[in-house]
Amino acid sequence: MSQPYKTIEPSVIDDKMLEEMVKKQGPSGRAGQIAQLEGIDFKDVDHLQLDFQNILKIDNMWQFTSLTKLQLDNNVIEKIEGLNTLSNLIWLDLSFNNIEMIEGLDELVKLEDLSLYNNRISKFENMDSLVNLQIFSIGKNHISDLESLFLQVVYLRRFKRLRTLNLAGNPVSESERYSLYIPAFLPNLMYLDFRLIDKLTKELALQMHNSDIAYLVHQEGFEFKSLEKMRLEEEELALHQDAYVEYLNGPGLFDSMYAEDLEAAKLLLLPGVSEFVEQYKIEFTEVCQKLFKYGLEGYDARNKEVEGFLECLREANENNQQTGVKMIKDFEDKNKEALNEMQHISDSVLMESKTRHLRGKINKLWSKLMSLEMQLVDQLEEASREFERNISEIVSTYIENVQALIAQCRDLENRNHENMLEIAMSSYDKMGKTEGDEEMPEELRALFIDKDTVINTVNASHDLHLLKIDNQEDKMVTKSNAWVRDVLEKLHTDEIARNRKRVLEINIYVSHWRDELDFLEIQDT
Repeated sequence: MSQPYKTIEPSVIDDKMLEEMVKKQGPSGRAGQIAQLEGIDFKDVDHLQLDFQNILKIDNMWQFTSLTKLQLDNNVIEKIEGLNTLSNLIWLDLSFNNIEMIEGLDELVKLEDLSLYNNRISKFENMDSLVNLQIFSIGKNHISDLESLFLQVVYLRRFKRLRTLNLAGNPVSESERYSLYIPAFLPNLMYLDFRLIDKLTKELALQMHNSDIAYLVHQEGFEFKSLEKMRLEEEELALHQDAYVEYLNGPGLFDSMYAEDLEAAKLLLLPGVSEFVEQYKIEFTEVCQKLFKYGLEGYDARNKEVEGFLECLREANENNQQTGVKMIKDFEDKNKEALNEMQHISDSVLMESKTRHLRGKINKLWSKLMSLEMQLVDQLEEASREFERNISEIVSTYIENVQALIAQCRDLENRNHENMLEIAMSSYDKMGKTEGDEEMPEELRALFIDKDTVINTVNASHDLHLLKIDNQEDKMVTKSNAWVRDVLEKLHTDEIARNRKRVLEINIYVSHWRDELDFLEIQDT
């Protein structure tokens, strides 16, 4: 009696699967030896194959931050997700799955090759961030007719580097107009359905759709200018945020002080207040602009110091490595032939003498290489101490000047408070003498119930303004100190990792020579 087929349960991407795949696909040779001893860190893996694993859901990929190539084809994946940490990905294969919607690709800004072949997708969408896309394979999906394809092809026009597009096997590719339609609207395309688009085809396509393309280009011109303006503004804001000075190149801080101050709106109704507040705004904004300029200068100074230090590290590492390579080459040139000759020595006494002599040379090489590494460690440690002094001094000076400028903002606010309180109390006294002003707005009249209410209202407004100023100071000081701490911590961590790797490489290399000698000694006995 025949046995029924077993149902294969979908798999999940768990740590066990990942460890097995990484180990199986890991490096060989000496690099493989190092990997076996030290273990392969997921963050160092750049290629990973997870095809034909019956995977239903993409998960647990967050550790693969260096991944450039990922194969997830021939699974049962239904949704593109879990890829947001793979910002270095260049090649992604999700073909032969059950995906219905393009999504989850926002962080893959370096992606050049994307395959979604043989899925269930009916629309191009959510791909805006793929600015480097060159190859897009989406054949054998559910893209239906030319009418719906028009909007989708227009969408693809934003990918200026797209050279290869595969739509074969979609219902739309069966249309007679298809072969001239796509080249017309994607003039930079070189291959359609993996066939070269010849010059004649391009010319016929452009002639057939000339008026539609002209109108589209006109519309895109307006859209491009708008998008370009938005992009530049976003880049500028990102720079300002990195320098901790966003919105300080204008009245942004001042406006934020008054935007949340409900009492200030009432106090501005007092006679004479709006005039001196307007002057206060001008003077306050001038100080903020000085703070903005100085913040950008501080940002440049910090980056310049870091770049100079990293260049120093690179040169020191390169020089040290070249010296080490020369040591190893000299050793191999002098001793490889001797090792080969020892394989043919039959005299045990001579063999023992030769072995002892070569073992001494190997130990001497190990000592030289380790001494060279220690020299580099000392050199980098001294450079790091100097860098720490320099960067700490730069940030300390920066913070002092920031605090001095913030103090000017605080002085202006204190002067504004004194003027506001003086006018408010003067108005209160006048009301007491004239028994009220019938023309005074009702919301302002409510403040003049008694003297304490007037004082408390003015003080509350002042306290809110000072809090905003204090918060700005705290942000700039705290973030500057945190930046120094993070930079120094990363440099320290990177140096420990570099040293550990180098020592391991030296030991593996020397162990190889020692193993060769041990093998010869065993043969001799």
